Amino acid sequence: MPCYPNSASEDYADFITRYYVRPSEFLALAGTDCVDFINYQFAVVHLPQSAAETLTLSTATYSAIPKLYALLDQSGLDASGILAANSLPPLSERGRGVMIGFIDTGIDYQNPLFRNRDGSTRILGIWDQALRTQYTKDQINEALRSEKPLDLVPSTDTNGHGTMIASIAAGSESETGDFSGAAPECWIGVVKLKPAKQYLRDFFLIKENADAYQENDIMLGVSYLFSLAKQYNTPLVVCLALGSNMGGHTGATNLSIFLNEMSTFRGTAFVVAAGNETGYGHHYRGSTAPGTRDHEVELHIGEITRGFSMEFWAQNTAAYSIRFRSPSGEIRESPSLRNINADSFQFLLEGTTITVYSRIASTADGSQLVFMRFQDPFPGIWTLTIKNQTDISDSFHIWLPNRSFIPDDTYFLRPDPDTLITDPGNASAPITVGAYDHKTGGIYIHSSRGFSRSNVIKPELAAPGVGVLTGTSASAAYVAGSAAILLNWGILKGNDPYMNTATIKTYLIRGADRNPALTYPNREFGYGTLNLYQSFLNLRI
Repeated sequence: MPCYPNSASEDYADFITRYYVRPSEFLALAGTDCVDFINYQFAVVHLPQSAAETLTLSTATYSAIPKLYALLDQSGLDASGILAANSLPPLSERGRGVMIGFIDTGIDYQNPLFRNRDGSTRILGIWDQALRTQYTKDQINEALRSEKPLDLVPSTDTNGHGTMIASIAAGSESETGDFSGAAPECWIGVVKLKPAKQYLRDFFLIKENADAYQENDIMLGVSYLFSLAKQYNTPLVVCLALGSNMGGHTGATNLSIFLNEMSTFRGTAFVVAAGNETGYGHHYRGSTAPGTRDHEVELHIGEITRGFSMEFWAQNTAAYSIRFRSPSGEIRESPSLRNINADSFQFLLEGTTITVYSRIASTADGSQLVFMRFQDPFPGIWTLTIKNQTDISDSFHIWLPNRSFIPDDTYFLRPDPDTLITDPGNASAPITVGAYDHKTGGIYIHSSRGFSRSNVIKPELAAPGVGVLTGTSASAAYVAGSAAILLNWGILKGNDPYMNTATIKTYLIRGADRNPALTYPNREFGYGTLNLYQSFLNLRI
């Protein structure tokens, strides 16, 4: 790319776009050569900050601005039926020849969990986006043989999240036999995401020092893993343990659309964590009808350093106006509902500035989007009055940011516990996984509840997610390992040569354990809890 390596710097702003012409023609239309092509329809245009206008939702479309994604977490093999499945002769290779790809905080490649018995690496490649460098299997092996490995391959995982997820899904069996990943003989591919740029952190007003990663970097990471799998001619499982409350929760973000398409390819499986947002009061759902009184939403704002953003989405086709009342009683509202409307106003006593962007019909799904930025918010109870401007009975949703992006003392006073799956978990094609406690059988209290806003069944499954690493990231890792075992049996052994995400999802759902006291599918467990052994036995039906 002509602007390499500067596009990763803070001097460039990133915009995701879809294109329908040849790449050469698109470059001419874009007016810059500083473009990363993700695939044949998505590209990332990098514009110098000095040339780009001040970022607003009036100067750039909502979909073009990369969403920010957070990490979803800070003895499940037996409960998941993985140990029993690996004891069966057809599945005994435990994922051998399949690559599981992780797009996360990196990996501790020196850890014995990611090596073969002879000490060589099981990692086929690492793309460290922060270092703007890709490391091959040969380079990693050379580093492992040296006295100072980090002098040759300086990529590390200072957070530890990526290493933990990779160990659960793909860690080697220890010599003492007291630990094993779900697919301990698979290959590994790694993308270490670079931190989100400061201009996006400022635009979305997320907490200082919060771990945040850009949508476009995740999309480029998926493309890298596909290239790596093609280079080594391996089936591929992509494990995503990141999520965002940004977007309409219908699977219509750029990343979700991209994953839906890539999931159709033969020999691939996408596994996504559902999120850990239940119980924090970050979602509100209300209903309105013509002629009824205005609907009031109470929001408790705590001690926030600089601010936050939140998103309002109409359920269907109604259009709404929003009035704001501060803790002192001052009332302000946007003067109109033009198709693309941006208003900013300040509350005198509180010193709070609210900027409201409204699009009557979003390009994502046709529903109204209202994006709100609270700058220097004054602590207390704020009241939003929602008024249906049409003669259509409808409902609406409001989402606060992920828990890690906002302090715990900011929440809705009457929250709705459902529709909390983080994107891209709302995408229809990937396998979305919730977390449960395999020792008690109960759902993990913070595991995000479904369904999607478009009423797609999410999550499809729950897997163990309470232990050393608690949350849906661990659950997704168990399912990713299970998918690798099935791909070994289906693709590499020729038992299901066209196996992809959809077929793997069906196999896992059919074999899931279901509590006779519950009705399935449900918002917590989806279709049940992971049981790979039973999934394989059901193939005899």
